Amino acid sequence: MIYLLKFFIRLALSIFCKEVHVKNKHLLDTKGPLFIIANHPNSFLDAIIIGAYYNRSVYFLARGDVFEKKIYRFFLNALNMIPVYRLREGKAFLHLNDYSIKKSIQLISKGAAVLIFIEGVCVNDHQLQPFKKGTARILEGLHQLNVFPVIHIAGIGYNNFRGIGKKVNLIITQFLFDQKIENAFDRVAFNNAVCKVLYDNILIPSQKTIIHKNFWYYFHKPYYRLIHQLADKKTKGTVFYDSVLFALLFFSYPVFLLLLFIILLQFNISILTILIVIIAIPLLSKNALS
Repeated sequence: MIYLLKFFIRLALSIFCKEVHVKNKHLLDTKGPLFIIANHPNSFLDAIIIGAYYNRSVYFLARGDVFEKKIYRFFLNALNMIPVYRLREGKAFLHLNDYSIKKSIQLISKGAAVLIFIEGVCVNDHQLQPFKKGTARILEGLHQLNVFPVIHIAGIGYNNFRGIGKKVNLIITQFLFDQKIENAFDRVAFNNAVCKVLYDNILIPSQKTIIHKNFWYYFHKPYYRLIHQLADKKTKGTVFYDSVLFALLFFSYPVFLLLLFIILLQFNISILTILIVIIAIPLLSKNALS
């Protein structure tokens, strides 16, 4: 199911994002134990984009408070997300982080790929935040098992953090760290080395998104305005806006096209013609963005 979901997510991202530039695409085919370390400027959208472009199943560590509602938990579990809790969520949940770390170690040791956001917090800014301990602790646990995974440093940059048509740069490099992590000194050395590489991998797209008010803009405007208002209301100016907007569009746009299909059927248009129109609409609509 995860590969089918990945296909539809890639399709949705090709509409939601005007451009996604990936550097070192050959690394997306990496096999075996893989530990992906990334910055975290745009909430769950970071995980969705990075995970979608890897040609394999990827597990993610995500903030635990969003798993509280059943509908969110179902969607996040379907995306292979693992909850990790912070002190602000309450001390009662912190013991669950041991599970998150052990789960990550177990997955990687069995040959899986795990993505972690080393800053441990999301801020709509490309300036790196202080690194948390979890990334080095996972690697330390793997080293204790004599498992030395391939490590990728993924830097992601956006030309904006709010709305469709964004341009994205994703730079992935393979990180070489020969030192075995055994203590706090080693963990600090590891974080410092990652910081240097990650800083160089964050390239912010310089081109702004321009919306052309053509036919397709006005065709989608009532629908998009409704979804935008709903996302804005749900997130209330937080870093989750883009993620919620993408999720709402992901699930509602097929319904929008289905309703259009039903309406066109009433005009005695052939089903083949309608299908061609329905497929062409999202493709042509990208012309409203540059």
